[in-house]
Amino acid sequence: MKKNLVLTVVTAAAVLSACAVTPTSSNVYRTSQVQNEQSVRMGVVESVREVLIDKGQSGVGTAAGAALGGIAAGSSIGNGNGSLAAGILGAVAGGMIGQSIEANMNNRKGYEITVRLDNGEMKAITQDADELFRAGDRVRLLSNGRTTRVTH
Repeated sequence: MKKNLVLTVVTAAAVLSACAVTPTSSNVYRTSQVQNEQSVRMGVVESVREVLIDKGQSGVGTAAGAALGGIAAGSSIGNGNGSLAAGILGAVAGGMIGQSIEANMNNRKGYEITVRLDNGEMKAITQDADELFRAGDRVRLLSNGRTTRVTH
């Protein structure tokens, strides 16, 4: 019983650590981005399109779900071969559920914002949907050479 509890705690910790998502918000700066000069360009929003930002999957959700499903089903259903079969089915079902949970946790709503700069150039930037933009809004594009964000 103690082995199952330890395994469950370790698996839960692994699942939670996999949930950390790097923000792509115009309002969040990492420590390494602070006090770095950025270029500022002005423009007008041409269009805004909702997109889904997908961080991808690490496989932790699948593995954790399979481990938990296998332990839960194998230890509570049947004896001998019945217990083994239940454990295998529990692992498969748990893996599928864990994969689905990880996929849903790693996806978040974003915007693809197309901006016509004052010099006539068109730029499209994708970022978290945490600030509302509408066609016709006057905006700033902040760029450090690698990252560009749209702000009001």
